[in-house]
Amino acid sequence: MRALFARHALLPDGWRRDVLLEWDAHGDLTRVEAQAAAPLGVPRADHVLPGMVNLHSHAFQRALGGLTEVAGEGPDSFWTWRDLMYRFAASITPEQIEAIAAQLFSECLRHGYTAVCEFHYLQRAPGGDAYARPAETAERVAAAAHATGMGLTLLPVLYSHAGFGEQPLKPEQRRFHTGVDDILGIVDALSPMRGGQLEVGAAPHSLRAATIAQIRELSAALPQGRPLHIHIAEQQGEVEQSLAYCGKRPVEYLMDQVAVDERWCLVHATHLNDEEVRAIARSGAVAGLCPTTEANLGDGLFPLRPFIDAGGRFGIGSDSHVSQSPVEELRWLEYGQRLQHQRRNVAFTREQRDVGRYLWQAALCGGAQAAGRKVGALAVGLRADLLVLDDSHPNLDGVRDEEVLGRFLFCGNDNLVRDVLCGGRWVVQGGRHVAQDAIARRYRDAVNELREVSQ
Repeated sequence: MRALFARHALLPDGWRRDVLLEWDAHGDLTRVEAQAAAPLGVPRADHVLPGMVNLHSHAFQRALGGLTEVAGEGPDSFWTWRDLMYRFAASITPEQIEAIAAQLFSECLRHGYTAVCEFHYLQRAPGGDAYARPAETAERVAAAAHATGMGLTLLPVLYSHAGFGEQPLKPEQRRFHTGVDDILGIVDALSPMRGGQLEVGAAPHSLRAATIAQIRELSAALPQGRPLHIHIAEQQGEVEQSLAYCGKRPVEYLMDQVAVDERWCLVHATHLNDEEVRAIARSGAVAGLCPTTEANLGDGLFPLRPFIDAGGRFGIGSDSHVSQSPVEELRWLEYGQRLQHQRRNVAFTREQRDVGRYLWQAALCGGAQAAGRKVGALAVGLRADLLVLDDSHPNLDGVRDEEVLGRFLFCGNDNLVRDVLCGGRWVVQGGRHVAQDAIARRYRDAVNELREVSQ
């Protein structure tokens, strides 16, 4: 039966009672009716939320989680972590990429993500040669998304240089090497897979790895309306390198040289001056914030309050996947700001002062834009992506509608997501993914194989 009756559902204009949700065989919502009578035979739920969008993911890094938390001889940073990641990426196979991605997606679904934007830069074989099918590894990620039921935006990555000034790639980066023609070829190869559950865009890796000329060429050649993502201003070191190269900060340089608009997602954008904050907001681009990874790597804190005041749009991603929970990303997005500003309740607007609801709906809006898919709300014509919360949990006992998101995001560490519908398909029931055991077995095999190779 393609229907659900929710006693309480979060719709775009707020919480509504007695909501009948129906969807078609393609996974699109066809009816969202509040104050409806409960039909006989239709499953019921108490509290229902739209599923969250994860706008930044490197799926293969899921297998690296927790393995880099040992101090080196000198100060550790993003750059020392990156060296360890390169060694890990040197030997991973397409089959292992698929197994790891499936494990990641099943975990993300269980915690409330129903869409992922995969910033996919592991394109070549270990020696640097192209696969017989250049889109081989991207197809593996797509296969993992299909098997788990995850909605996906694939972003094959343009990665030509090791640093500003067209520095040659290092040997450990040879698996990432692509030019504009390579990316357009991969986009074309993936195009037959596009549909309700999958979109294809592209991503210049960064201003370090792609030139302005390449970025312009790629953005002009990519089909109209497809999403474009880029890492930018993640670390202070990148800002210093950009200033040394062109006399401008990374966001300033990109904005001066490229027509950045609503298609763009500027991932991290951690280190901004006041004018860059306003420039991103004016452009309509989305700031892609990944608080758990940015904290894990010691990157810094995004200037969230000024960005909200400027009318900026943002979403969240789990990036290196030290966490697979949107609750944790949003919690630490807010908590990081509280620590920085030494005050409470930072993320809100005059129109929406409920911090939990503001964060959830703002991240949904920005995430949907960055994904380039019909997601982000419970509304007719959008994908049937929703979460059923576990109302048997004490944290939700007797709560009023306006208290639900505060409890969900800021109270305890238990996962309150019970069931998940993604693209009209029930993929999580009773807190477990419907194929959880088989996915976990393949993941364990892949990780054990990688350990044997790396030792």
